[in-house]
Amino acid sequence: MAKQAVARTVDLEPIDRLEDKIKLLVGMVTRLRAEQAKAAEDNTRLTQEIAALRARLADSDGATAETAALRDERDVIRARVTDMLQQLEHLSL
Repeated sequence: MAKQAVARTVDLEPIDRLEDKIKLLVGMVTRLRAEQAKAAEDNTRLTQEIAALRARLADSDGATAETAALRDERDVIRARVTDMLQQLEHLSL
């Protein structure tokens, strides 16, 4: 009977090792799934940030163009006022 008990214990060692390896594998798969879910969340968040930054860039480009137009308009007005002042000086009033 004692020989049978030892034989069964020896026969179960490979199964125990296999069970341990399967547990490790299940833990690894669980961890990888959690990492994948986190990466997907990060990807979604970063995609939204990119969209927001693109919108801000478009707004900035619009503001830059508007600023340039206003500067051009200011230069035209400045030139016209300078011309009017010169005409007033020539009138000698």
